[in-house]
Amino acid sequence: MPSVPRALQRDTLARQERRFALALLAPALLVLLLTTTVPLVYLAWTSLNQINLGMPWLKGFVGVANFLAMGADPRFWNSLWLTVIYTGCTVVLQVVIGLSLALLVLQIPRGQAILRVGAILPIVLAPVVVGLFWRTLVLSPDVGLVDLATRALGLGSHNWLGDPQLALISVIAIHTWQWTPFAFLVLLATLATLPPDVYEAARLDRASAWQRFTHITLPLIRPAIMMVVIMRMMTALSAFAAIFAATGGGPGSATEILNLYAYRTSFTELNLGYGAALAVVLLAITLAVSFFMFRLRRKA
Repeated sequence: MPSVPRALQRDTLARQERRFALALLAPALLVLLLTTTVPLVYLAWTSLNQINLGMPWLKGFVGVANFLAMGADPRFWNSLWLTVIYTGCTVVLQVVIGLSLALLVLQIPRGQAILRVGAILPIVLAPVVVGLFWRTLVLSPDVGLVDLATRALGLGSHNWLGDPQLALISVIAIHTWQWTPFAFLVLLATLATLPPDVYEAARLDRASAWQRFTHITLPLIRPAIMMVVIMRMMTALSAFAAIFAATGGGPGSATEILNLYAYRTSFTELNLGYGAALAVVLLAITLAVSFFMFRLRRKA
């Protein structure tokens, strides 16, 4: 009998703790709801309406008409293709270069702390600052660092951000330069935790360096690689500030990925309904890619 009141007392105390935890969490949940869920709902509603501030008399609910219009919009397909190229190239380059640098730095017994601090610097810079830095100091014609190097090598001067054939390569280089250190730091930390006895056994079995890398290192760091790929892919799909600061999406539409196309449509051409539909499509693509990558990671 005395145990019943104690059980009831513990149950009451647990309920009070849950209510107290909910009271502490409620303000943050409310702010999160107001800043994320409500704008997403409004975005979805706007995408189903025709809202063009250039022609304010033409407005109203149009359903999926904005989405159907994308099928005959060559600019949409061009921006989607540029998004695929931009995302694929930047993610592959970041993983390959980051892993290569991590393997190299791992062989350096001293000075790794300094290298880690130096690698953090590009990450902490705002993307718009990175875009302006590359536009004015690195890729500027005649006076940029890259242009000085190409002229010294006898390759001539180039308008890296003004040439449609070079502009996309340039913005890929900008994104890769800023975010490769992230892949480098994650993979370096993962490599440092690998068991050395496995490699010692492989050396005793006369396994070559390439065999040790392909049969031991890659399988062991595969979860870290998958996580880096997922995170970098999400960032690349939503890239905006660095490209906008460097090229503004130009010249013409040479670097106009889907995110910039949605921005230009909404705030330059003032077609808010169609711009919202483009943003919804980008959100759907991002969610679909995230779901697929997480499923792939779980199966692996």
